[in-house]
Amino acid sequence: MGAVLSTAARAEDPEIAPAVTLPDGAKSQEGATEEDGKWVLPDGSPTYHVRMDDKTIVADWYSYNGYRRYHSECHVCHGPNGLGSTYAPALADSLKTMTYGDFLGIVASGRTRNVAGTRFVMPGFGDNRNVMCYVEDIYLYLKARADGVLPAGQLRGRNHEAKPETAKKNDKECFSD
Repeated sequence: MGAVLSTAARAEDPEIAPAVTLPDGAKSQEGATEEDGKWVLPDGSPTYHVRMDDKTIVADWYSYNGYRRYHSECHVCHGPNGLGSTYAPALADSLKTMTYGDFLGIVASGRTRNVAGTRFVMPGFGDNRNVMCYVEDIYLYLKARADGVLPAGQLRGRNHEAKPETAKKNDKECFSD
């Protein structure tokens, strides 16, 4: 599933991300429902919710926040937009099959892999609040990228829903000692 990007919106206003045409029917994973501002699957797994608004992509707050957090903490190794690098895998590919539970475990505890005689080490981020407070959001962003719902590029301006009160409360709770 690919997306077609247009730069028409940028020509008019550089603060608005390009218009995006999503693949037909691409919004959230099948069976998803909204609970207190978050989208979940019937099995309780978190999921994204993306819609089109006048040919502009609009992501739910948590997926948008995952985009922000990914690009502040993860992209240095895993590349912009989850596309990978020479020493870290493309998470936009990995999340095509990885569950949220597996993702959470790897992020919290780290992972070591040996590939053709080269040792790849991802450190554990279990003690890093800037990651763990938002690990679900990071997963949502990467899952939407893996499913082809969010194209590579920037999300900002009008490209996300407002931050829910629940998210504000969770921020305060996670960072208070």
